Amino acid sequence: MPMNKNNPLQSFIHDKRAYIREAHMSEANILDRSSGAIMGAFIGDALALGPHWYYNLHDLRRDYGEWIDTYTDPKPDRYHPGLKSGQLSQSGFILTLMVRSLVDRSGYDSDDFCRRLDEELFPQLDGTPVSGPGGYTSQSIRDVWRQRVQQKLPWGQTGSHADTTEAIERTLAIAVRYALHPNQLATTITQNTLLTQLDETVVSMTVAYGVVLSLLIQGHTLDTELSGKLMALVKNGQLPFHAVTRDNLQNPRPGDPDPPRAGRFASPDALLTPSYMAAAATDSQIRIEPAWKVSIVYGMPCAIYHQLPAAYYLAARFRNDFESAVLHAVNGGGQNQARAILTGALTGAQTGLSGIPRRFIDGLENAAALEKLATDLAAGIENS
Repeated sequence: MPMNKNNPLQSFIHDKRAYIREAHMSEANILDRSSGAIMGAFIGDALALGPHWYYNLHDLRRDYGEWIDTYTDPKPDRYHPGLKSGQLSQSGFILTLMVRSLVDRSGYDSDDFCRRLDEELFPQLDGTPVSGPGGYTSQSIRDVWRQRVQQKLPWGQTGSHADTTEAIERTLAIAVRYALHPNQLATTITQNTLLTQLDETVVSMTVAYGVVLSLLIQGHTLDTELSGKLMALVKNGQLPFHAVTRDNLQNPRPGDPDPPRAGRFASPDALLTPSYMAAAATDSQIRIEPAWKVSIVYGMPCAIYHQLPAAYYLAARFRNDFESAVLHAVNGGGQNQARAILTGALTGAQTGLSGIPRRFIDGLENAAALEKLATDLAAGIENS
């Protein structure tokens, strides 16, 4: 029966049904984007397994051709020897431990996550770089292994001064779990990062990445407006960053008090980076062509201050094109695995799992189990 707009009850029922449909779609989109972020990270990790850490691009092209567009085997005399295409590195292994812990414990449980490292990861390590799951162990994890296994230090007295993205590569799952709760997200990511990395700048940039990812999961876009939204969260006390400026970075007025610094990062600059990268990606007078050369512009090394600008740029430029974003991250050489993990999560959060080409999911080893982990974690967001 057609709706009679003059019937208040019928009109109310129609509006209510429309609201329910809209709310359901919003929830479905969040679940899709959350799953896309996790699967995007796994895919980025596995895609770079073969061509990982080529700082000479001529050698990269010689071994893998002009354009890498799928999973590849590592070469016998390079990183991750013996592994096969579609498998995860140690970064993917640790991310899996984190997702399992978050799902099994219905949220972040530091004791449970640390127990998994003690029982499932550390027995496979020997303190050398070329060891453990994935065939390579990063600096921060080697340092913590020595502190836990050799020095018998308790958790909370561990950590290193590594300036890399290892913490982001696992805490991105925390960002997914607490995507609707920025204060809890920031606190939890800080706590987890400090288990392995102690530098406050690294911690602040790690937290900032997690908050960016959470806004993308909510449905925001990595664009020139995103940093303003992040600063609004700082202003209302939901993010622990010190900021002396007023709205839109306007200068403070005479007599304005100095905002409290206790428990806050020194500055909000890590929150401003994403929109500057988005501006570069959309400015017609700034061209990085082909886009994989972002690795040359921002740097190929492992440090977090090289990796984040490149990942933000690619995720902003290819916000609706997961394949282009992650493949340009891989083909740029250097520490392309971290770049691809970070880019894959950011872009997967924008396209959603439904926007990731199926061949990238099906090509992963244990694809069904990984996809179930991702969807199970996403389902827990509503219970945050």
